[in-house]
Order: sequence, then structure tokens, then C-alpha cells
Amino acid sequence: MAKNCLCGHADAEMSRFEGETHSVDFRDLKRDVDGLSGYRCSLCGDIEFDPESAERYAEAGDTLVLEARRAVGQELRRIRKKLRLSQIEASELTGGGHNAFSRYETGKVYPTAAIVNLFRVLDRYPEVVEELKRA
Repeated sequence: MAKNCLCGHADAEMSRFEGETHSVDFRDLKRDVDGLSGYRCSLCGDIEFDPESAERYAEAGDTLVLEARRAVGQELRRIRKKLRLSQIEASELTGGGHNAFSRYETGKVYPTAAIVNLFRVLDRYPEVVEELKRA
């Protein structure tokens, strides 16, 4: 029985593929996942992985998310310590809860882009911290 693509084109066919390598990207991280199988639409190119391949592809993506959280957490910790801020002071500076920075630094939560960008700017211009504390 032929598989139909959800793209809506009447003559779209899902063709079988086996053993392909596909990349998973998250932020600036990338992983290749080998040996994936499934179906590809002949018109739109959409892919539907087999269950085992879908599971491995998803696991690779989840791993990248965790790696990104850890990397950003380490960066924030380094900058916070350079600025001689406690985690509570850093949280107050960014408007977060009392343990927000602990959660960022341990990789439990990915901080917003605004927080990451603020700390990257403060890394370059640490003299601004005192001004921000007074605001």
C-alpha cells in the first residue's frame, strides 16, 4: 500500500529510503544520525522516519538541547563570577526568581536570549554592572 504525503498534492508519492544520514541542529550545535530509514515525499521532500529511526533522531536532538543548556550555563557562571555577583544578585539583575541562575548554570533551564545577551555584554563591559544594580 502506497503512503501519501500530507502536503496535499494529488501526485505526491512517499518513496522508501534506507540507511541515510540526517543532521540534527540546535543553536550552534549539530549532530549526524546515521542509518535512518523511512519515507520521503517526491514533491515537497518531507520525511517520515520509521519508528526506530524517529526515536534515534529525537534522542540526538534531545542530547543537543542538554549540551546547549550546559554550555550556556557554564558561560553564564564564568561571567557571573567574573562580575563578582552571587546567583541571587544575578537573578535580581535579570528579574528572575531567587534560584533562576542556579537553574541556568546547572543546565536545568535554558535562559532567554535577553539574559544570555545581557551577560555577554556585561562580560565585555563589566563597569556597567554597578549602574544596573542602582537602576
